[in-house]
Amino acid sequence: MDDLMTALDVATLMTAGAIVICLMLSAFFSGSETALTAASKAKLRARADKGDTGAEAAVRITADSERLIGAILLGNNVVNILAASLATALFTRLLGASGVAIATLVMTVLVLIFSEVMPKTYAISAPETVASRVARPIRILTIVLAPIVSVVRAIVNVMLAVAGLKTDPGKHMFSLEEEIEGALSLGHAQGAVNKEDRDRLLGALDLGNRTVEEIMRHRSEIQMIDADLPPAKILETVLASPHTRLPVYREERENIVGVVHAKDLLRAVNRAVRNADDAAAARQFDLMTVVMPPYFVPETSALDEQMREFLKRRTHFALVVDEYGSLRGLITLEDILEEIVGEIADEHDTEEDQTLKPNASGDYLVEGGMTIRDLNRQLDWDLPDDEANTIAGLVIHMAQSIPEQGQVFSFAGYRFEVVTRRENRISRLRVRPLTPKPQG
Repeated sequence: MDDLMTALDVATLMTAGAIVICLMLSAFFSGSETALTAASKAKLRARADKGDTGAEAAVRITADSERLIGAILLGNNVVNILAASLATALFTRLLGASGVAIATLVMTVLVLIFSEVMPKTYAISAPETVASRVARPIRILTIVLAPIVSVVRAIVNVMLAVAGLKTDPGKHMFSLEEEIEGALSLGHAQGAVNKEDRDRLLGALDLGNRTVEEIMRHRSEIQMIDADLPPAKILETVLASPHTRLPVYREERENIVGVVHAKDLLRAVNRAVRNADDAAAARQFDLMTVVMPPYFVPETSALDEQMREFLKRRTHFALVVDEYGSLRGLITLEDILEEIVGEIADEHDTEEDQTLKPNASGDYLVEGGMTIRDLNRQLDWDLPDDEANTIAGLVIHMAQSIPEQGQVFSFAGYRFEVVTRRENRISRLRVRPLTPKPQG
């Protein structure tokens, strides 16, 4: 009888020990799943580049997320079911038929606290650290369970196909750019990233999604030089201009024959002065000997591609044409850089400061040619820019006509009042949100 009791005690202890081991394995799988799915791949890659082998292993196993999750879930379910079965057997042996209910209650509490909440809470507090620590054993687990996981995946894919659902594990729901944009917006909302830094980073990310047409200077605003003007007049025009590069045309403005750089022109004048007997003779230079060939780009070029072309060609200036070859405007490297860093001004800039300040009624006086993107960035607004690039263009698009001076419109949550109209051009508007926006 004593031997029987001793045997029962040993069996009870072994069963209880097995349950504890199963709970520990369940906690390991739960924490590993949370850490490996919550860890930032960028941070893991940064750690791996610094020599952290655990982070390197984590990067590798998270590359196939479906296989990883399948292996962890398989292991977790096996140990949880085993723990529940052992607990049921143990409590039934000790308490009889009522042991089933008690075993269910006890295991639910133990699994919830020690195998789910506690390990996942710890893992989510330091996901990259935990992921680096558990990556190697989890990698071994995925290799061992690979055949079973493959069968499970095949069954799941067949069942989804029968239900008319298709999966693409290689396709991410969000692109990397969208993840970065979301992180920056969240950081700004929480006060961890200031507005200027957010705007600069978002501006750099957005270059590939925007075209030359959106930021170019319209041809009506381009200062040009007539190649047939007297040399003295040409020199006077170049010196009076705030720009260092000016397009040169002949007969009509559409006929661009070159681009003159102020420094090249001054060098030519300097040579003429030194070689000529008098100043009057020195001014009789030929403009066409110093102009550079014009560089034309299509209006549909992406800004990031255009910036690379500028750097590759070692030039800062391009003329923009449409699909028919007609001149649309011009773009410079500075224009593209301003999309990242904001307005770049120097002592020769003659354009008005476009820093906006509200009046007593909360209205902002805005130039019609100001881009919607610049207005949104400066005031943290959300005006739509799908159908127009400038504020005036947006009002004309929404009104489906050229509004008269003094007309008022309300759309997209904002109020627009046409302050000044010159011929067919809206030159100035008064804009304010219908609902006051919080200042960011």
